[in-house]
Amino acid sequence: MARRWPVISGLLALALAAGLGSLAVARSSGLTEIDTEWMNEVIEHRAPFWDIPALFMNALGGGVIGVIVVPVLLSAVLLLLKRPWAAGYFLGATILSAGIVQLLKHFFGRARPLEILVTSDFGSFPSGHVANAATMAMVLAVLFPRVWVWAVGVAYTIIMLLSRTYLGAHWLTDTIGGLLIGLGVAFVVWAPLAAKLDGERRLARRHPLGDSLPR
Repeated sequence: MARRWPVISGLLALALAAGLGSLAVARSSGLTEIDTEWMNEVIEHRAPFWDIPALFMNALGGGVIGVIVVPVLLSAVLLLLKRPWAAGYFLGATILSAGIVQLLKHFFGRARPLEILVTSDFGSFPSGHVANAATMAMVLAVLFPRVWVWAVGVAYTIIMLLSRTYLGAHWLTDTIGGLLIGLGVAFVVWAPLAAKLDGERRLARRHPLGDSLPR
């Protein structure tokens, strides 16, 4: 049962994401009421003050920085902490999450909002930035079960979600779909590695850097 519940939970989250995408594109307008209402609120509250942090999150969560630089750096840190299984878990989850996002983008082919402020690739559903953020946040929370790690991960994911809709790069349901995918993948990949990761965490505590993170 200890291995079964994360798999069931993860698959359920992925199924909900696919169902949400199907619901959105099945509508004649391709939109739900919450999408249009949320976007209208976002446009109404746009201001130069919010542009800079939103554009920063856009660069941090995608492109070369989000897809290559950040994952490689975090994997290197995990290896430095003598956590090769953790590094493999992190890389595997982020790669699988990105792959599922691209698959669903091309399957649903949902149009992005007309009010978009940045240049983005094809397909609005789901949000790759949010999926990546949620995957990293969940994986790191599993690897380092500290309250502050959870708090930072939740805050980072929410800020990413808000920035994607603020920039008009995604509808609100796109970001929810990305959130579900990120969490689902993190759980599904963790399940078969749980014992290895737990044993590795115990061994890493004997290393000078192994338990250096503040509680």
